Amino acid sequence: MKKYIPPLLLFCLFEIIAVSLWLAKDNLFYLLNFTYIGGCIAVGLALFARGERYARRFVQFAVGSYMLVYLGLICRENMQIEGFWYYLFLGVFEAAVIHYAVAKIFGPLFFGRGWCGYACWTAMILDLLPFKRPEGRRRRLGFVRYLVFALSFTLVAGLFLMKAANLDKVMFWLFVGGNVFYYATGISLAFLCRDNRAFCKYVCPVTVFLKPMSYYSVLRVHCDEEKCIGCGKCLEVCPMDVEVNRESRKRKNATECILCYECVKECPVKALR
Repeated sequence: MKKYIPPLLLFCLFEIIAVSLWLAKDNLFYLLNFTYIGGCIAVGLALFARGERYARRFVQFAVGSYMLVYLGLICRENMQIEGFWYYLFLGVFEAAVIHYAVAKIFGPLFFGRGWCGYACWTAMILDLLPFKRPEGRRRRLGFVRYLVFALSFTLVAGLFLMKAANLDKVMFWLFVGGNVFYYATGISLAFLCRDNRAFCKYVCPVTVFLKPMSYYSVLRVHCDEEKCIGCGKCLEVCPMDVEVNRESRKRKNATECILCYECVKECPVKALR
């Protein structure tokens, strides 16, 4: 039963967040929302503990499609970075601001870039493409993410400065358009670079929030270098080009890992955990 303790603890963490927000905001939605997300992640981790290879895919689609379809398209909430700027400029601690605080700003102190591996609705589609093992060397294009980050901020700031009418409707269509752009760019880059996660490495603006905190993440892949036989199988399957065969907190090891645990599954001597 020990292998089910981490999923249970993570569910309890989400439940604490759920109850706290429910009581603080006097809104039952937060209780249901975070209970659902925490429950999905906990079930996924329990499936992983049982050795089910589809565990991460289950969480990706259970959480990702919920946020994209239900929260985004049905409830018309912009859960992209533009939605974060929107509510931040309004001075309201709601929707995307809470989402970013929990999943992408402070949450990574505990679970690193787990969002990228288990909940991102862009990555859930990109991971279905045929280039699961990156081909070729990583390109030095990381600066693009900062340009996209600055552009998103400038766009929303401009809308407020111009006092644009019907901003709530504008933000919804920005959400729709932003997702079309992300999917088109992500799929194009995957085929161009022969790497499913090229978009995550070079373009995604959310990583500007994720990377600093994930450097100090409590949850991360550990390597027992004394057990390692240097076979390189873990490096071959890592979608993010992380040197998982080193017990290191170098920038790449600490801020690029999405906790997919493909490396752990492939290690023949159980040197990774």
